[in-house]
Amino acid sequence: MTLGFLSHLDYNLWLFRLPIMQELIRQGHRVYAICPDGEVSDQFAREGVIHIPYQIERSSLNPLKEIRAIRNIYDAIKPLDLDILHTFTAKPNIYGTIAGRLAKVPKIINLVEGLGSFYLENDLKSRNIRTLIEFLYTRIFKLSDTVMFVNQDDPAYLISKKIIAPEKVFLMKGVGIDTQVWHPEPKTDEGLRVTMIARAIKHKGVVEFIEAANQLSQKFPDVTFQFVGSPDNGNRFSLSETFMQNQSSLHYLGHQDNIRHILSQSDIFVLPSYREGLPRTSMEAASMGLPIVTTDVVGCRETVEDGINGFIVPPQESKTLALSIEKLLRDPQLRLRMGEASRIKAVSEFDIDTIVSKHFEVYGLKRVH
Repeated sequence: MTLGFLSHLDYNLWLFRLPIMQELIRQGHRVYAICPDGEVSDQFAREGVIHIPYQIERSSLNPLKEIRAIRNIYDAIKPLDLDILHTFTAKPNIYGTIAGRLAKVPKIINLVEGLGSFYLENDLKSRNIRTLIEFLYTRIFKLSDTVMFVNQDDPAYLISKKIIAPEKVFLMKGVGIDTQVWHPEPKTDEGLRVTMIARAIKHKGVVEFIEAANQLSQKFPDVTFQFVGSPDNGNRFSLSETFMQNQSSLHYLGHQDNIRHILSQSDIFVLPSYREGLPRTSMEAASMGLPIVTTDVVGCRETVEDGINGFIVPPQESKTLALSIEKLLRDPQLRLRMGEASRIKAVSEFDIDTIVSKHFEVYGLKRVH
């Protein structure tokens, strides 16, 4: 069997799809990573994955450039004689499905990890882009064979709007993490640490986390409230580096590569986001055995059972967020119990081996262990 993985970014395939591609190769299948040249695209070859480059402008809405992008994808995949084309993120889902049908690929599968930030605002631009996305998805999903989702809310919404037929929906719990790598480790640092990891943008609930830290730091002066992540330049809702650095109650770490170590030295993980697909950071924190405080929104609520492995709070409410964090700060046994429940949930629901098997199921392939 010959399979093509299509994305607009090489990192998307390298960071999140590699275990699936590796297992397909181990099972004797031929795998292509179809993505523009990038920082990691030359590393696919050492894993046995064949890289096929094409050109696309990620932020362009120019119709002529978009037609050219579809042609570029078609030219890239037509000679490959693919049996399955799997597409990831909005533009590759839309353009890749069109190009795949023109190239007569027998089976086309889309992955929708989330509906995006345009579903969080109600300004004219957001409404117009939502309308365009739904118009295009209504037509694209008729052409694709299966659409994979990482939470229950997004497909339910699309079904209610008659954008997708229920029989085309395939649910799974995120892109998976290696729970043998992301495992609890002994804490060596002293003092309690409350950690948030995200892009520094409004919709991740960064301001609410800062407000909660401001409230709690007065009661708990020895607790460290730390934020890991950097501004998203070009995103109109991004917070500035200066703003993040000037928060007196916040230890701002910026971008970090040693996330596993940071989580191993943390006591509580917080993600007060307004909407997610299914947040990888929360899955990693759960796998590391941390209690989680998150919001009652799409994606986030799938990572926490309220009162079991953490707390679910209303979005955009820093007082309620602070109260839930405070409960955990005051009760070491509660932190321990919820952290153990997080680990159990991660292993049973988010482990990469389970997710790989789900992919084989949707591909219609037998997996030999």
